[in-house]
Amino acid sequence: MQPKTLATFIPRPSSTLCHMPELPEVETVRRGLHHLITGYRITEARDSHPRLLKAESIAPLHQLTGARITGTNRRGKFMWITLNRPYVLVAHLGMSGQFLIHQKERPKATHVRAQFQLKKSLRNLELVFNDQRTFGWLSVEELIDNIPSSAQHIAPDPFDPNFDRAATIKNYQRRNIKIKTALLNQEIMSGVGNIYADETLWRSKVHPETLTSELRPKKLATIIDNATAVMAEAIKQGGTSFDDLYINVNGESGFFEQSLAAYGQEDEPCPRCGTPIKRITFGARSSHFCPRCQKR
Repeated sequence: MQPKTLATFIPRPSSTLCHMPELPEVETVRRGLHHLITGYRITEARDSHPRLLKAESIAPLHQLTGARITGTNRRGKFMWITLNRPYVLVAHLGMSGQFLIHQKERPKATHVRAQFQLKKSLRNLELVFNDQRTFGWLSVEELIDNIPSSAQHIAPDPFDPNFDRAATIKNYQRRNIKIKTALLNQEIMSGVGNIYADETLWRSKVHPETLTSELRPKKLATIIDNATAVMAEAIKQGGTSFDDLYINVNGESGFFEQSLAAYGQEDEPCPRCGTPIKRITFGARSSHFCPRCQKR
């Protein structure tokens, strides 16, 4: 199957779904940037939207001029570009933030909020931060124990070497909140959003409104393991794209939408038992689940 590009991507007509990029989408973008821009020097950096730069940023974007890009990193849904400087460029994609490499054969981005001219030997690249809905942001920050200041409150995600599975299980169990709410809490375990929470709970056969205090440690361990597995599978497929608001640095969409069992599948048959998937709303969010496989 050939990847869809920014120029050819056509949203599914019946889809009204929109989601904030979660760990698999952010990791896909990070990997693309790491491969394409590491080693390049920033020859020009400028922003073109008043809300782009986070208020806590310690410097304007143009201060990055002259810095060499040494790599990339991520925690949960936060990612950052490392430099040969005592600070990093942090990015949060918000609802529709995109890092794109402008290429001659593809249309230029139309909602550019920041531009970076990059140079390495005789090669030049133009990197842009494109954001239609303007909820994404950039920030120049210092690292504290290798984590940017804006992400200090974010817990390690399951792919982080510092992730403590046993401590996370205890942290879930000592609370008395709905498991779907707990999975979305980035201060317990980061990276999981609405899509992968629904997929995780479907795989775990757990109703989204089940209280964490009602779940045994073994079941919580299964939930964490399924969250890790489903996000790893999504990363392999480039994340989930319902429309062209999420694309990778080359303008290509992800294909994990085709593998979704629960999220966005209202009234479709459960892949496990055939019962129509149901959608409920609580806490201003929708949850998709199988009423037969995931009984309360």
